[in-house]
Amino acid sequence: MAKKNKETSYWPHMIMDFLIIGISLGYWTVKHATALPVQESNEYMMKYQQADLNINDILEKKAHFDQKYRIAIVGAKEGNIELENTKRAKKEHTVLLEKGINTFVYSLTDSKGEPYVDANVTFLLTRPFTVKDDILVKSVPSHDGKYVIKDINITKPGRYQLQLKVQIDENTVGYSEIPAYLKP
Repeated sequence: MAKKNKETSYWPHMIMDFLIIGISLGYWTVKHATALPVQESNEYMMKYQQADLNINDILEKKAHFDQKYRIAIVGAKEGNIELENTKRAKKEHTVLLEKGINTFVYSLTDSKGEPYVDANVTFLLTRPFTVKDDILVKSVPSHDGKYVIKDINITKPGRYQLQLKVQIDENTVGYSEIPAYLKP
């Protein structure tokens, strides 16, 4: 009796295994990508896409504003904080916030140092990399030559940005962005 050699081919099994692995990794990638939300930037107090499309116009208006006016925060407690989660130890000069109700006072002066009180001022308290906790004040009133933002309740510790947009006219728009920090 002669023995019959049966050769088996493993190629179909390998192809099926690679296909199953590829589908599994694709599913895993989609599942984890949808679990991490994408946060929009609010540079220049607008969506990133709007700022990107109109950046030349924004910078031109800002340069026109910076030639004639100055924005400054008044009476804020400032200090240096050590930034963690960076490649090198780094200190950042920030406004130190207090837990609870905060008040922010800004001065707007012209090039001669005289206060300017007829501007359209918008304030935004935001956190870096998220728009979830944003507090927007669309029309900031002027009191005694200062723009006062009252009753801003801050409870979560961490980094913040104090953004101010000042519009004098259609061609003169200024921006102020100051880092802030609330200690845990």
